Amino acid sequence: MSLSLDVQHRQGAFTLEARFTASAGVLALFGASGSGKTTLLNIIAGLTRPERGRVQVDGDVLTDTATGVHVPPHRRRLGYIFQEGRLFPHLSVRQNLAYGRWFLRVEQKANARLDQVTELLALGPLLERAPAGLSGGEKQRVAIGRALLAEPRLLLMDEPLAALDQARKDEILPFLERLRDQAGVPIVYVSHALSEVARLASTVVVLEAGRVVGTGAVGDVLAQANLLPSTDRGEAGAVIEAVVEPGTPAGIITLRSLGNRWQVPSQGLPAGQRVRLRVRARDVMIALTAPGDISALNILPGRVSELRPAGDGAVDVRLDCGGDRLVARLTEVSVQRLQLAPGVSVYAIVKAIAFDSAG
Repeated sequence: MSLSLDVQHRQGAFTLEARFTASAGVLALFGASGSGKTTLLNIIAGLTRPERGRVQVDGDVLTDTATGVHVPPHRRRLGYIFQEGRLFPHLSVRQNLAYGRWFLRVEQKANARLDQVTELLALGPLLERAPAGLSGGEKQRVAIGRALLAEPRLLLMDEPLAALDQARKDEILPFLERLRDQAGVPIVYVSHALSEVARLASTVVVLEAGRVVGTGAVGDVLAQANLLPSTDRGEAGAVIEAVVEPGTPAGIITLRSLGNRWQVPSQGLPAGQRVRLRVRARDVMIALTAPGDISALNILPGRVSELRPAGDGAVDVRLDCGGDRLVARLTEVSVQRLQLAPGVSVYAIVKAIAFDSAG
């Protein structure tokens, strides 16, 4: 999948100007409320016509104001998941899914696809139930299944977890990961929650007041605090891909990444499962020698690769720890006292308790 977009659109006093290109995977449109994320998603969907610009998916021009092209939403082959499931209340889950399956037309193919989607989203026990008896997370799983059964070439998700409490978010996030990894459908995912973006996204486009202020791979973007909304800058750091290892101590799991083994609180994850680990810059300490008799479980040898001023007397120290790229946020005083500079050998220290849940 390739998505190419260059648009400008005004709504009252608000002006959206966005230009970017993205490929397959999960593209997150990230930013504070009112930054233009949903407006941009609606332009991709064809629900909003931009004043100026062009939208192209897989080489097909869906909108081009210069030539007057505007493919209507129902002909774009895009699935749209809203903040709430929007299921038909008078139909069962099976019947709601049938609305998506109907677009496949060929019954044998449709039945096979229904089985695949039902298994992917664990919908089997829900098929005969009415929407009124479902939790918020279950409703969203059904809505996703209905969209998938229409075989979209691109799935648009507008803050699908925003209306859920934390327990329901924790319930549905693993299904979104399975969707990303197994369904083979590219996703444009709108969110203002950094934790969701870090866990799900391949590429991130950061919006601020209607402008694109940053774009790139999720690990690159989330490592740059200056690209994030002011409320999230303390959450900046590294995103590490890892695999759960077997045979770990009680209460702890060991994750193997590109160059290290990490110990984090146990989340009941099975050995072999791939996870993402978010390491906040504020949670990383630096030592020049390997510390002994210390409670921290993660002590990683590495080298300083770059120093970047972070404002307010702070410095982001970028580290290469055996191929894992970390960031430590230190005071200028600490950087000078340790005489840190590119190439200096160091040890990065991270407490196990500092990590978000692996996922």
